[in-house]
Amino acid sequence: MIMEFDIKSLIGEATAYDKKQMLEVRRPKSWLKSVSSFANGEGGVLIFGISDDDHVLGLADAEGDAEKISEEIKSKFDPVPSIRLEFKEVDGKKLVLLHVYPGQETPYYYIGDKQRLAFVRIGNESVVADRIQLKSLVLKGAGRTYDSLPSNYRFEDMAFTKLRSVHYKRLQRSFEDSEFVSWGIVDENGNLTNAGALLADESPIRQSRIFCTRWNGLDMTSGLGEAIDDVELEGCVIGQLQDAVSFVRNNSRKKWWKESDHREELPDYPERAVTEAIANAIIHRDYLQMGSEIHIDMYDDRMEIYSPGGMMDGRFIQQLNPLTVPSKRRNPLLADFFSRLGLMERRGSGMKKIIDSYKRFEGLPNFHAPEFQSNASEFHVILWNLNYNCYCPVKEDANYREEFANKPEQFVNSKGEFANKPEQFAKSRKEFLKASRQIYNIISANPQITTAQMAEKLKLSQRQVQKYLKRLQEAEKISRSGSRKNSEWKIIDEEYEGFFDRI
Repeated sequence: MIMEFDIKSLIGEATAYDKKQMLEVRRPKSWLKSVSSFANGEGGVLIFGISDDDHVLGLADAEGDAEKISEEIKSKFDPVPSIRLEFKEVDGKKLVLLHVYPGQETPYYYIGDKQRLAFVRIGNESVVADRIQLKSLVLKGAGRTYDSLPSNYRFEDMAFTKLRSVHYKRLQRSFEDSEFVSWGIVDENGNLTNAGALLADESPIRQSRIFCTRWNGLDMTSGLGEAIDDVELEGCVIGQLQDAVSFVRNNSRKKWWKESDHREELPDYPERAVTEAIANAIIHRDYLQMGSEIHIDMYDDRMEIYSPGGMMDGRFIQQLNPLTVPSKRRNPLLADFFSRLGLMERRGSGMKKIIDSYKRFEGLPNFHAPEFQSNASEFHVILWNLNYNCYCPVKEDANYREEFANKPEQFVNSKGEFANKPEQFAKSRKEFLKASRQIYNIISANPQITTAQMAEKLKLSQRQVQKYLKRLQEAEKISRSGSRKNSEWKIIDEEYEGFFDRI
């Protein structure tokens, strides 16, 4: 049936729409690759009879072309995708609309020219699926995701102290052994899943690490010396979230001013925005990309969070409205864990929360809203430093977490001379922060650990560890209680330990 319709309603939907001036009978691959990419992705519409500049030209034999389209798809695809052909008329000119539905038996291969190729949609193009994309399509066709697959590790060899402690803190009840199966940590055959391996205290999945760096200047090559602080986070992904947010906090400042009845603070970065950005990176990243980890790079004016894996439907986030983009979960089991623990919302509103966290500061001079960028294999979030070049009527009492700030005796000798040069001071601070992060993780896993055992884990001398522990105790970051033989360490750093209460 031929009907009038608004062609403009389809033009502009880059990922779900493609067009051809005519049916190229001798070059079927030129349009069949779009059919493959639509079937392998979110579906789409291919319109025949429209020029590249969106002029409606029509087809001389629309009915005959429709028959050829149907025959080509049946003979050149494995498996054959689900389609629907439709005739439309615009200004008296006939068009053929080929509706391609998203398939459940991916990959959908184009077979022709002695080739067997699967295509995917990247932006407004159909491109040959690479090795990782093809592996994802195979998993999708099997009804599986990376996090649900059995891992190469044994459940019996893993500990889940962090998961249990956060579960109790967030839900006020113990994590039952039966929940290892119901949560998908162990499959029905008793095998540890990849999701379970990611949640283990000492996760063996190397590509799950997060690299955090505070650079000195506005880029990596500013020539101002080495990084101010850096850390490689590994282990349970829930603990990585906590440690990554702590890293950002330790390398951030706060400005403040007093109102009549309260104190107002202006952080470099809203903690809610930082938490959401890092949580989304952990949940939505592509763990099939071996050797590619999450990177958090902090500069003077901004923070950039890189996560392996672009948008699942191939679109580019910078071409979309981040407030209306529906969430698609690449790792549904991980997403469920974070959702059940209240670390993220099930409906997926992370980008909206990031934007909303910044909105209350949009009246500041030099305000920059968060930015999102993606391509076929990467996703980037840029959070701008609210205090950079901000000439606000606020006090410059930076509340910067320098561990030596109120202890000049640490770096001034008896003659009142600096015992350490600035670069030595920075190095000492960096080493102490690194040791502090490791000590927190060790105490979280085993509060009864001895100093000797701690030194062995840290690969430091017992004397050096004792110095670090003493400083942490004096700064009221950790405490020790009980008898000498039965003592127990406890983290009392509220900014670190209270993280899961603030989410």
